[in-house]
Amino acid sequence: MVDFGREQALLAQGISPVCGIDEAGRGPLVGPVVAACVVLDPHDVPDGLDDSKKLRAAARARLAAEIRQRARVGIGQASATEIDALNIHHATLLAMRRAFEALPGETPVFALVDGRFTPALPCAAEAVVKGDATVRSIAAASIVAKVARDALLEELEAMYPGYGFAQHKGYPTKAHLEALRRLGPCPEHRRSYKPVAACLQADCPSSISAGD
Repeated sequence: MVDFGREQALLAQGISPVCGIDEAGRGPLVGPVVAACVVLDPHDVPDGLDDSKKLRAAARARLAAEIRQRARVGIGQASATEIDALNIHHATLLAMRRAFEALPGETPVFALVDGRFTPALPCAAEAVVKGDATVRSIAAASIVAKVARDALLEELEAMYPGYGFAQHKGYPTKAHLEALRRLGPCPEHRRSYKPVAACLQADCPSSISAGD
């Protein structure tokens, strides 16, 4: 259950500000991995915060807007090219660090980070397994990151029509894999991911450019 217990324990020790960090987009075959860093106001926490994967799209969009209005938010990303160069693990940590650096206002002195690893930050940090389902600041970050990344995939849909990015958000669905075989990878596909690499090695069409 998502609660504010970890943050409250830190705040009670005079440790403030505390931020939550999470990412969206480790599994998709296309586009960047996006991270968000959120500092909630302890006296104005939006209701309904939860792991973004448990929320319907409309609820995520509503909550993301509320979070941006009522909390401090930073967003960072690592591109498909950086994912291919660094691997998804290190690219995710890079996106998280960029999200922290993009946070406006006072720099947090403690970060609660979803998962088993923390990025290199200029403050203390704790990795929280399944933090997006238990820690409100991380849940807020998961929602903001997911909504921001989904918006980017809708932009890619307009740039590279035919793949269905707006529907599957880059995940390796049957429709996406069929489009990949039919059209070949676009410039935003992650070349290091097996389905894309296999397509490049097979007799797939050449990569297309935006607007082609």
